[in-house]
Amino acid sequence: MEKKVLGRREAMVRFEESPIYVITDEGQSAGRGNLTVVRAALEAGAKFVQYREKKKALRAMYEEGLLLRKLTAEYGAALIVDDFVDLAMLIGADGVHVGQDDLPAAAVRELVGDDMVIGLSTHNKEDLTEAVALYRQGIIDYVGVGPVYPTQTKDKPAPVTGLDYVELAVDTCAETGLPFVAIGGIKEHNIGAVAAVGAEHCAVVSDITMAEDIGGKIAALTASMKKFALI
Repeated sequence: MEKKVLGRREAMVRFEESPIYVITDEGQSAGRGNLTVVRAALEAGAKFVQYREKKKALRAMYEEGLLLRKLTAEYGAALIVDDFVDLAMLIGADGVHVGQDDLPAAAVRELVGDDMVIGLSTHNKEDLTEAVALYRQGIIDYVGVGPVYPTQTKDKPAPVTGLDYVELAVDTCAETGLPFVAIGGIKEHNIGAVAAVGAEHCAVVSDITMAEDIGGKIAALTASMKKFALI
């Protein structure tokens, strides 16, 4: 098992420093590999990267995950693994992100211990209420809120939540201190609207992974957020 590069607190500092939360999708990367995409994002200043890979063999994911761990460590960035708790532990990732249909967050915390970040996807008020309780118990560290817009990066995405749910998350998280990232179909042309209702962190997938100039795209996304909100 590889040693984590960042502690839980340090990794969440990277989250707070990152208006753009980068998520990989090799199937939508213009023929490029995840390492190429992530390197470009890191060079552009990304500090919080999620490795999401749904269709590779586990052995291939393990080998690629080790390389991504080494790469993100070189840039002082946090590496989060989507869904695969065992993979996150084996490669020494800084955290794991789970959904409502994955292992319960409390069980994941038992597996990973106290020094790894856990993110949890939420899709409605009930999910968010449960997440607040988990945060107060020290089980999770942040939540994903969405999908805000229709998304093509998942075969069976949850129903679109729209901006109303982001606004609910803004109010709820302001009261509780629970960090959140808006996610789902967010691109340069609509990220300003998400920022305008109060989201300080936005997860972006295909608009980054498909970009010819990844660094330029991240800069443009960040500028769009700043135009509509203080971050």
